[in-house]
Amino acid sequence: MKETVVGQGTEQVVEAAQAEQAVFTASWFDCGARAVWDQLVPQLDARRMLEIGSYEGASACYLIRTLGRKAPLEIHCIDNWLGSAEHQAAGCDMRLIEARFHRNSRLAIESCPYPVELVVHKGYSDHCLAALLDEMKKGYFDFVYIDGSHRAPDVLSDAVLGFHLLRPRGVMVFDDYLWHEGTADSKDPLLCPKMAIDAFINCNFRKLRIISAPSARFICKRYRTEAGPVIPVVCAIPDPGQLRRARIAACPITR
Repeated sequence: MKETVVGQGTEQVVEAAQAEQAVFTASWFDCGARAVWDQLVPQLDARRMLEIGSYEGASACYLIRTLGRKAPLEIHCIDNWLGSAEHQAAGCDMRLIEARFHRNSRLAIESCPYPVELVVHKGYSDHCLAALLDEMKKGYFDFVYIDGSHRAPDVLSDAVLGFHLLRPRGVMVFDDYLWHEGTADSKDPLLCPKMAIDAFINCNFRKLRIISAPSARFICKRYRTEAGPVIPVVCAIPDPGQLRRARIAACPITR
């Protein structure tokens, strides 16, 4: 199911939207990703964005409020709002989560002086991403954020399809690189994003470079492509204090 919302705040609506507060019951974004995004996002020249995994809309609202002050935006959000095993175990009411996403995103759009087109794709990410490719959106997006299912096969599918939708020199961000389901002693590699992200990076290393994130330490290596030019690749070594929520941003160089 696809839903499109187009909005722009007038001066009075912007003031009202800023006065009315968004509601986020989860603090994952503010406690983890935001420190990275505060440094990364203002540098982006992104007008067309794709987010896989929206939950209550914290990351989408951040993008709208930060970049929507500069120029018109188009942002596509994919989520089925069914919740993962983690959410089901916690007893989350996903209907309320979805409702908060719509309210929060509406407030963010109304707070922007430029038009914002929000396209909500409700469904499984592989179906929605394939539909976007079918709509001739290959190479369409400036920014792709992957934070949906954290199971390795799903992350790999999102990465491969999302990369096709990303324009050359666009930016792809993976969240929760070292997150795992369950305890450390019972960690199943198929229930972690890391295996999928590593496989994707290794298979596409001639087409991308790793952008450093402030939550990690980095070692810089240089690799040579078949064509000859040297491409710097930055390999991340996550800081021990950031193991649960390390992040990687990948930027394609060529197609």
